[in-house]
Amino acid sequence: MLSLDGQWRFHLAPSVAAAPAGMAAPDFDDSAWGLLPVPSSWPMHGHGRPAYTNVRYPFPVDPPHVPTENPTGDHRLAFELPADWPAGAAVLRLDGVDSCFVAWLNGHELGWGTGSRLPTEFDVGPLLRAGRNVLAVRVHQWSAASYLEDQDMWWLPGIFRQVALLARPAGAVDDIFVHADYDRRSGIGTLRIETDVPALVNSAELGVSGQPTGEPLPVGPVRPWSAEQPTLYDVTVTAGGERIALRVGFRTVAVVDGQLTVNGVPVLLRGVNRHEFHPELGRVVPAETMRTDLLLMKRHNINAVRTSHYPPTPAFLDLCDELGLWVVDECDLETHGFEPLGWRRNPSDDPQWGEAYLDRMRRMVERDKNHPSVIVWSLGNEAGIGVNHGLMADWTRSRDPGRPIHYEGDHECRYVDLYSRMYASHAEVDAIGRRAEPPLPDATLDARRRAMPFILCEYAHAMGNGPGGLSEYQELFERYPRCQGGFVWEWLDHGVRQRTPDGREYFAYGGDFGEPLHDGNFVIDGLVRPDRTPSPGLVELAAVFAPVGVDATPTGLRITNRYAVSDLSHLAFGWTIEVDGQPVAGGDLVVPPLGPGEAVDLPLSAAVTPAAMSGAVAGECWLTVRVVLAESQPWAAAGHEVAWGQVPLGEVTSSPQVAVPAPPARSRLSAGRRDQSTAARVRAGLLRIGAGHFDPSDGTLVGLGDVAFGSGPRLDVWRAPIDNDRFGAHADGGTPMEPLWRAIGLDRMSHRVLDVAPEADRLTVRTRVAPAATDLALLVSYAWTSSGAGLRLALDVLPEGEWPGPLPRLGVRLAVPAELDRVRWFGRGPGEAYVDSMRAARVGRFTATVDELQTPYVFPQENGHRIDTRWLRMTSSTGAGLRITGRPTFGFTARRWSSSELDRARHTHDLAAGTEVVVNLDLAQRGLGSGSCGPGVLPQHELPVAPASFQIELTALPATTAEPGEQPD
Repeated sequence: MLSLDGQWRFHLAPSVAAAPAGMAAPDFDDSAWGLLPVPSSWPMHGHGRPAYTNVRYPFPVDPPHVPTENPTGDHRLAFELPADWPAGAAVLRLDGVDSCFVAWLNGHELGWGTGSRLPTEFDVGPLLRAGRNVLAVRVHQWSAASYLEDQDMWWLPGIFRQVALLARPAGAVDDIFVHADYDRRSGIGTLRIETDVPALVNSAELGVSGQPTGEPLPVGPVRPWSAEQPTLYDVTVTAGGERIALRVGFRTVAVVDGQLTVNGVPVLLRGVNRHEFHPELGRVVPAETMRTDLLLMKRHNINAVRTSHYPPTPAFLDLCDELGLWVVDECDLETHGFEPLGWRRNPSDDPQWGEAYLDRMRRMVERDKNHPSVIVWSLGNEAGIGVNHGLMADWTRSRDPGRPIHYEGDHECRYVDLYSRMYASHAEVDAIGRRAEPPLPDATLDARRRAMPFILCEYAHAMGNGPGGLSEYQELFERYPRCQGGFVWEWLDHGVRQRTPDGREYFAYGGDFGEPLHDGNFVIDGLVRPDRTPSPGLVELAAVFAPVGVDATPTGLRITNRYAVSDLSHLAFGWTIEVDGQPVAGGDLVVPPLGPGEAVDLPLSAAVTPAAMSGAVAGECWLTVRVVLAESQPWAAAGHEVAWGQVPLGEVTSSPQVAVPAPPARSRLSAGRRDQSTAARVRAGLLRIGAGHFDPSDGTLVGLGDVAFGSGPRLDVWRAPIDNDRFGAHADGGTPMEPLWRAIGLDRMSHRVLDVAPEADRLTVRTRVAPAATDLALLVSYAWTSSGAGLRLALDVLPEGEWPGPLPRLGVRLAVPAELDRVRWFGRGPGEAYVDSMRAARVGRFTATVDELQTPYVFPQENGHRIDTRWLRMTSSTGAGLRITGRPTFGFTARRWSSSELDRARHTHDLAAGTEVVVNLDLAQRGLGSGSCGPGVLPQHELPVAPASFQIELTALPATTAEPGEQPD
């Protein structure tokens, strides 16, 4: 093989007519052309611009025609044929060209190719010359094939996969099909390798030597291949002077009794959808990036990939075989742009397009059929339904009956073996799990569909901050045998790396390149950022997908094995007890090697109870169990955490209570000696309650001890909308939230002071908080009392009027000096968490800077919320600052800009640090949901407008103050 990747000469013309004539001639002068790497997507190298649409075609829908203005890229490569290149047949192979191309070798036209994500091969042996050869490839951005490739991604033309020349000796194998079945009862594998010419099979591992191809050969016992234990055997096939190295995995895929099984065992797909994208290279994904993707998946408990919506680079499937992931391999087919037209003229039901559909399916199956990781073939995505899908399904069954067929658009399941939906609500999944979904009109089809396994090929839209509701989906998958999981949309944000003129990095999305038609940041919808940094959504997914359950029972712990085929012998279990977030005891936990699906109840021994501890600080007591790899695996080192669980052990009260820091000796906000009286007094124009200083005109807290507030706590109901607010809906499918909230005016609330009522040791402030142009309002009462070193706030909220929808948040907002940027808290963490996305957040004591609390979503939006906080400290480098205590808990965010500034930003570089830190202390926030392209927030996670009460305590901290059991800052 000779790789032809490298620097090619390149010329881009705006149309076919404007492309240079005669460019395929070997002596054509291309010295004035620039250089372009191959593989590449040419807009990523300054030739034209990327363009993004989700559904709509960026050209007039007039199949099969495309615009005359059709960017055409001419590629030329002069290469030397090695002196030892063998005479005879040879194949030129192009693994991926978007979207249509014509190729010439040494001036001879080889032919043309379509099907961008599929290989095209040409016989070129007679055309090769000793020494210099010239390969020319003309690529058109648009073609009739573009109507079949409308796959919610950047439109990026180019030769984006490898180009190679392969020698083909006489008698060599042109086609090889590996069948490696596994019998679970006997442990015996059956190896049958089909070749188009006689060949011999050898494998030292399997004890096979010189066996002819074509006949079934029992081997073993063998270790079967699975996503959990991806055992591969080295096998070689020789013929015609050629030796073919194969990696064979033994496994049998079947639908049995309404369940998808592998090796006789039902599988639960904990999957993601994956596009191929790189923030600088476009469709070109380097091998190291592919491996990074798969290692991240494995480390976050993902066991399945749907190759949305086309076959991936072949090397990706090699990695899936090696590392272990179930794969749904999807055909390079989507015609979604016909949906807005009522599917008029959709190629799926037009026989003229039948061969184009069948050609794509054939080429995918033939290319990928020998990968054990591929357990399901998919006919494509969002292409309506029609007779051409039937052609694809029929051919595939005849060629490869060993894998079931998927296609979500076949709602009646005429052609498929799996019932699939996208973005079905939790309630609908529950009904399908019970086989109680609405019946089909055709009783025969209805009975056939009800007997099928159910898979969500897309669910939990991971756009921006989210998705929420993952735990509730997983509970349904684990409750109903029919519901065998699904694939979160999607793996990756498709942001294009850019820099501002002053060098700040950001990621661009639709519209940032001047596209006249685009779908904005809808391409930013992944679990990892464009640079492969995991999002909080991926961390949450890892906790939800955890293969081991650690749950509380009335007398101790229950450990559950959620693997399909593995026992727990490869894992180690450790426990820690913390009081008020501080570790006080720990050790190893002995867990039997439970088999798949087994569980064991473990009593709490005397060694792990509060009574066994001495000298611990008082406070909440939690038992945390961590489940880690006992030994290194190919995808993670020993000690990698695969699961964890927490059990509350009550309160430890026998030890000394937490000391309340004494008030600072002096305050820069008051003159003279501090009056220790709790009586309300006015001094230096300020109203005083204990250590607090208030503006007497409106009752706003302006200072506490040495802490000056840029703005005191006051009611706040606004958050910078997340994508699921912007596009999302009520749980019943009603109005998207952001337009409703803005129509009400929640982003522009006015605060009118009704009463400021100081008493002997209490200050009560009543306000009416309301937006303009409406009679809706929130009546708010702030009741301040002294707590010695600090202040207690009791907030009561009473709504007025008929509110048409839920609130984004309910709490108070304040601003503190920018130097209070060191944050410590006891509550859930370490990462952000919301009411419907908190499985990954454990109760503990955590530290971070204000900057580290932020999640830099590509499209800025609400982020960084920490939930169930017991207490929060914000201090400067000296340790001085503020302590906020919940009664009992609160949620918080702290950032260097306001929610309004975050709301106005469109990219991360739009956000600039101010002179204050804006802190939100929330009674509650509305959940996240995944309504940007799926169900909204579940009812139990909504935030209805209703009477509410909220209590916190604020204490000023002198320098070097530390929490009990900690060293000072």
